[in-house]
Amino acid sequence: MSNRWTRALLGGVVAAVAALYLASALDVGGGVAPNRYAGDRTWVIAHQGGEGLWPSNTMFAFERSVRLGVDMLETDLHATRDGVIVTMHDETVDRTTNGHGRVKDLTLARLARLDAGYRWTNDGGRTFPFRGRGVRVATLEELLAAFPQVPLTLEIKQDEPSIARPLCDALKRHGARDRVLIASFRASALREFREVCPGVATSMAEDEVRPVVLLSLVGLGGLARPAGDALQVPVRSGVIPVVTPALVAAAARKNVAVQAWTVNDPAQMRRLVTMGVDGIITDRPDLLREVLSRARRDP
Repeated sequence: MSNRWTRALLGGVVAAVAALYLASALDVGGGVAPNRYAGDRTWVIAHQGGEGLWPSNTMFAFERSVRLGVDMLETDLHATRDGVIVTMHDETVDRTTNGHGRVKDLTLARLARLDAGYRWTNDGGRTFPFRGRGVRVATLEELLAAFPQVPLTLEIKQDEPSIARPLCDALKRHGARDRVLIASFRASALREFREVCPGVATSMAEDEVRPVVLLSLVGLGGLARPAGDALQVPVRSGVIPVVTPALVAAAARKNVAVQAWTVNDPAQMRRLVTMGVDGIITDRPDLLREVLSRARRDP
């Protein structure tokens, strides 16, 4: 994803000029809305339930991350042919299961027969420790019901058909509207969700993030009016730094959370914690918890 970010940010230089020209109109002042995701500590956010430790986006992974003590689970959403929202990163099941085909072409019954731990390996394919252990594709309903108190980042992956309305309905059924952060790389998906489910927190799509990042790079981040409640961004995009002290400070003034992805290196984790980011999205929540524990012991 870094190449896409690089192109997007470089391509946004011209847009930055326009943003600077319009800067006085971007911030009209006023109060700052409450935001549970922006605070005085760094959250441990388990990317796909901790993909570096367990089969991604499965109840097996979610359960173990919660047991580990993470602050938030992150997962991705597609819908089956019969309209059931499932937690799956890819458009197809090929990379993570023993099956083949697009999620939206398969029924839930078909997905339920797949081994979602089949392809997970942490040694380059020499061993596959979760094969045949009953790891299954999870549904959003299962996730919401299993952890009624755990905050969730739910990323809309599917383009068509839209899942905005059924996603909103599921959140209402489970009383989860105030503990989720809805994400997508596509501004159109977030705009649609905000329309059908007002009041639910969202992060920002690339097009919405870009002016905030570019303004922060020239010391004017405080002038931007963020479109969502969180900036979920890479640490850098090619040679361009994205998560900087200036961005973190500007976001804090707006009470917008900065959550950096996807960070698995302890040294980089320590740097981001020191910088004051609100969350780190990681495949290795165990490592991040160790980093935070040491930081509390040795401030």
